[in-house]
Amino acid sequence: MTIKNPQSLQQPIKPILSFVRDLPNACSLAGLCCTLLAIYFLMMGVYAAAMIGMIWAVAFDWADGLIARRMTKRTSVEQKFGGQLDLIIDLVSYGVTPAILILTYANFNPLFLLVAFVMLAFGAIRLSYFSTFGLSEDGKYTGLAIDNNSIILVFLFMFADQFDYFTFSVFLGFSGLCLAVLNVSQIRTPKLSGNLINVGFLAIYTLGVTGFYAWKLL
Repeated sequence: MTIKNPQSLQQPIKPILSFVRDLPNACSLAGLCCTLLAIYFLMMGVYAAAMIGMIWAVAFDWADGLIARRMTKRTSVEQKFGGQLDLIIDLVSYGVTPAILILTYANFNPLFLLVAFVMLAFGAIRLSYFSTFGLSEDGKYTGLAIDNNSIILVFLFMFADQFDYFTFSVFLGFSGLCLAVLNVSQIRTPKLSGNLINVGFLAIYTLGVTGFYAWKLL
């Protein structure tokens, strides 16, 4: 979500919880709820359910931006608040949650703490950079958009049963490090969530992932 200009001093200060009635913010909070469920199931070791929570968090994240761009009556205050809320939730969804995934699957092996820290730190740096500079002049992100972390990790986890536990732990950690490096790289990537076709593909992917992991839960 693009960060808007600071609010006008002429606009009144609104009560904190009044922003929950803003539909994009409500959508963002629904994604945060999915993230909380994902973290809960990661801690419980129910990885299939956690993967469903992680991918639905992405779906709600993309949906809130899509809704916000089509609302013409949002004030600059609502836009700024929504942008800040989105960034904070992104850090939890795409920084904290993947780090917990790495740690829990590695059975909290202290060697994986460095991997988790790098993922979390680079995610925070990536989001702070975007908050400062926004999209490039050609409408692209600098660095891999952080929501791709969950999209890719959820896909990779589909193959966990094909490897022994230790091998896949190392593979998952290495994949997390690679994604973290791409997050803070200078590569330019398009804003996928801004395209209706891409949103459609994500919807299909989300339903497919949900079906796959729901089957594994049975």
